[in-house]
Amino acid sequence: MQTSKDREVLLAQPRGFCAGVDRAIEIVEKALEKFGAPVYVRHEIVHNTFVVNDLKQRGAIFIENLEDVPVGATLVFSAHGVPKVVEHQAMQRQHRVFDATCPLVTKVHVELAKLAKEGFEFIMIGHKGHPEVEGTMGQLDGGIHLVEDVEDVARVTPLQTERLAVVTQTTLSVDDAADIFQAIQKKFPNIRSPKQQDICYATQNRQDAVKMMSSSVDLVIVVGSPTSSNSNRLKDVAAKYGTPSFMVDSAQELKAEWFENRNRIGVTAGASAPEVLVQEVLKKIKTLGPISVRQLQGIEETIKFPLPKGLKIDSNESST
Repeated sequence: MQTSKDREVLLAQPRGFCAGVDRAIEIVEKALEKFGAPVYVRHEIVHNTFVVNDLKQRGAIFIENLEDVPVGATLVFSAHGVPKVVEHQAMQRQHRVFDATCPLVTKVHVELAKLAKEGFEFIMIGHKGHPEVEGTMGQLDGGIHLVEDVEDVARVTPLQTERLAVVTQTTLSVDDAADIFQAIQKKFPNIRSPKQQDICYATQNRQDAVKMMSSSVDLVIVVGSPTSSNSNRLKDVAAKYGTPSFMVDSAQELKAEWFENRNRIGVTAGASAPEVLVQEVLKKIKTLGPISVRQLQGIEETIKFPLPKGLKIDSNESST
């Protein structure tokens, strides 16, 4: 095992929590503080094992089916958003609902609703089965077609092409989404693109940081859970730029052989991975030999999204 004193760890900037994740976690924490345990959360609030387990210990109960939630209980929708049918079920069951859907996902939902009223059909670029995709496609009763890759585009057969628009899962690879959109435009030249790119600022910033870092390191470690789309994309980006990359849910998953004969290590974290996990990864790497740690320059994110009404602890406002 190499123990060279010149091994250096470069920390990507930005990395880790984004504003939407911060907001979603805080919604669950505030709901527990104000209304007490249990607070039910539909689906994992964000895709990170550490975060979910921490909230479980505080009294959050994660469910997939609203039938598992007592009538009238406090319910939080995850950051990924939910289909309309779930919103209606929650209303019928008289739940006290707090919607932690990321505002950037909500923006996509609003655009869908607006254009659907104008008679548009949609092509969505995204990963089948991902809760954000299910939530977005579930905003409509039909007329939305999912494509996962360029090959899927050839199979899309909308009922009409005069009013056709494209939307995108917010956590995709920027480069992959661009390739798919190019194929869509080639097949449907008049398709309407979003006014602003659907892929969120945090996803793009973290991918750009990995692109910049990859050429300077021998190995990239991505801190993130296997279910996290944006974390997986960071690993893919590093690999695409020719740098070996591994994703770990915790420091315990690091393997000594990954670091053999590699002097410069890049470390980043997905938007749902807390900084505490990054610090644990650094501690683990230090056990393999002397290192220095340097944070790279990058975009400083200052965006903060407001909490829903009814979660201020000192407020008398209604929580319904």
